[in-house]
Amino acid sequence: MSVTTGRAELSITDVSTTTPGQLGPGDAKVYAEWFACLADATRVRLLHAVAAGGREITVGELTNLLGISQSTCSHHVRKLADVGFVTVRRDGNATLVAVNPACCTGLPHAADIVMGLLAPRPCCPEDLPDDVTVRAMTDADWADVRRIYAEGIATGDATFETDVPDRRHLDRTWLPDHRWIAELDGDVVGWTALSPVSVRPVYAGVAESSIYVADGHRGRGVGKALIHRQVCAADDASLWTLQTSIFPENRASLALHHSAGYRTLGVRERIGQRDGHWRDTVFLERRRAADLA
Repeated sequence: MSVTTGRAELSITDVSTTTPGQLGPGDAKVYAEWFACLADATRVRLLHAVAAGGREITVGELTNLLGISQSTCSHHVRKLADVGFVTVRRDGNATLVAVNPACCTGLPHAADIVMGLLAPRPCCPEDLPDDVTVRAMTDADWADVRRIYAEGIATGDATFETDVPDRRHLDRTWLPDHRWIAELDGDVVGWTALSPVSVRPVYAGVAESSIYVADGHRGRGVGKALIHRQVCAADDASLWTLQTSIFPENRASLALHHSAGYRTLGVRERIGQRDGHWRDTVFLERRRAADLA
């Protein structure tokens, strides 16, 4: 975010985090000023009212909306304008207030930086199990794949599906070169597959991830072995973005994906129903490191 205030230009585009995992003192000072400005509840309400309004709004309207005096409103508007969250202009006798468009993306971006969400992330999990082998999926694996899919459905926290899709549907849906099988002592104990998110060419490098581990083999590193192969193969194939949606209750899957460089983008509230009940999902994304440089 780059905004000009009465004191200085505040920029979020030149983050001085030269040391991985650390935030430079200059940026820390800027962000502290932003967050300090929002340490007042009236100011937060004012900024919300202006941003949600989607237009210029007069100080008089704001005083009525928030039920505060005009002098109090003017004081807090000046504070927001000083930091650059809003712009202020005169139109005759009226003072018009509008949200600074850069604030809408810059402020969440700053919060992500402070919380480490934009820090360098791992390529893939370490400490892979020695006894799990990952190989390409073959036609002979379909029965095991659908069996493990059914076991995931039975947990209630793996998917919105309530019935296992048929083989033809899965075969049409999954990318041919991104289907992997995990074996342990010769038995199929898990699988992962990627699906394209769109037929539009611009999204050719974006894929949706699915990972399932067989009942009785969870917690043994099977998922680690699968996701390691998944992300490495995707990187080699120039897939620049992997994404997935996971129920918040599925903590193991969330941790697994975070270990492979996925980051949480947000929670999609009541996004779909399963067995007649609304469920939330956590939306995660992994970007190929070379495309973030």
